[in-house]
Amino acid sequence: MEAYQLIAMAAGYFALLLLVSRLSGGRGDNDAFFRGCRRSPWWAVAFGMIGASISGVTFVSVPGMVSGVQMTYLQTCMGFFFGYVFVAFVLLPVYYRLNLTSIYTYLQDRLGDVSYRTGAMIFFVSKMLGASIRLYLVCAIMQRFIFDHYGIGFPMTAAVVLLLIWLYTRQSGIKTIVWSDCIQTFVLLSALMLITTCICDKMDIGLSGAYDIIRDSGMDRVFVLDDATDRQYFWKQFVSGIFIVIVMTGLDQDMMQKNLTCRTLGQSQLNMCVNGALYLPVNLLFLILGVLLYAFCNHQGIDKPSSGDELLPMLCASGSLGQWAMAFFTLGIVAAAFSSADSAMTSLTTCLCVDIIQRPNDVRLRKIVHPLVAVAILILIVIVRSVNSTSVIDAVYVVCSYTYGPLLGLFAFGMLTRRCTREKFVPVSCLLPPMICYMLDIAVSRHTGYRFGYELLMINGLLTFAFLMLTSAKLGANDGRCNGDV
Repeated sequence: MEAYQLIAMAAGYFALLLLVSRLSGGRGDNDAFFRGCRRSPWWAVAFGMIGASISGVTFVSVPGMVSGVQMTYLQTCMGFFFGYVFVAFVLLPVYYRLNLTSIYTYLQDRLGDVSYRTGAMIFFVSKMLGASIRLYLVCAIMQRFIFDHYGIGFPMTAAVVLLLIWLYTRQSGIKTIVWSDCIQTFVLLSALMLITTCICDKMDIGLSGAYDIIRDSGMDRVFVLDDATDRQYFWKQFVSGIFIVIVMTGLDQDMMQKNLTCRTLGQSQLNMCVNGALYLPVNLLFLILGVLLYAFCNHQGIDKPSSGDELLPMLCASGSLGQWAMAFFTLGIVAAAFSSADSAMTSLTTCLCVDIIQRPNDVRLRKIVHPLVAVAILILIVIVRSVNSTSVIDAVYVVCSYTYGPLLGLFAFGMLTRRCTREKFVPVSCLLPPMICYMLDIAVSRHTGYRFGYELLMINGLLTFAFLMLTSAKLGANDGRCNGDV
């Protein structure tokens, strides 16, 4: 398929998103941009969150994981469901009771202004890094498929993607994203199913044949129960999955901002549970696709790339799966690019305006901050391109382990104790644990056979909680809040 045809498809998709933006835009005030006027249907939020959670990272990296870790990623996905249940019935009631626009306002209400600003800054840095890593992957693929043909450089590719996202989100932000994410989820899942169909057609197999290939592939292992030192050991992956969801959804303004647009707490909880239930089968389909991709390479005598992230793009770009597979993949990647960045830009804008600058009603400020966030993400994407050297999905979770741990510790301290922080110690209590975890990871891997996995997130959060406890004081005779330094 020619590059101009792929551009035409991407342009048509963008035109659809602009139409959705216009129909859902309304008056474009800050209530619509930050909170969606609290009128979003729960089913739209639930379906759209699938695409936002999947993004281009899952679309490309998860199929490529099967050669290294088989289907053991499903152990983490099993933990995800219980994480979603925790968020629905523990965190959401707190957020709705306080009628929050930004979830980090809870820290101000409970622990004081320094804790509030510290938590907001941690999120801001974490989300900037995570969004840049995710968007880098899809921009790199679009560069390879489309823009290299016209001699356009990578920075310009990333700039075009971010400009298009800004155009359809600038008016009503999260109110538009709830509906655009539904379209993006539909396109992503359709692309997944259609590419899988193309592979089966090329190998002339049906469902039973696909099952036989998976069973005989040696890549169908799900559970690792015999070696606790293995990074894929079941309990490490399962428990880590629970905490990954708690921090990357329940303590993440990006994901919670959509949930807080639902009309009632009950609807938001229903949305969260439905989304959690769908996450496991969706990721199973991506892993199945990965097994079939490797089987296709063996069937056709195609040399497999050294990196699993390159497998699906390589087969689509070479035309081995046919022109339609390339078209479906391109549309899926475009949808992934938009779904991973539009809500990130909106939540980062919300964090700056509401939490850091603390001018939530200033529409003019929001219109200035929004494009500046896009420029900052662009700069980071270019930096990520120059230093990337590992599996992108693993990089996202490694970043999460080091930066979201302090958020976990802060919220746990606020919800599980009846003590006050000494605010001058809060920034140090949040900065030391990631550094300790980094040194611990290096030392343990060098001197023992044990390899840390995503459980670093829990260790990080526990250390933050411990430091906050050591520097805390008893709560005074007030309503459960810390008012200033103790």
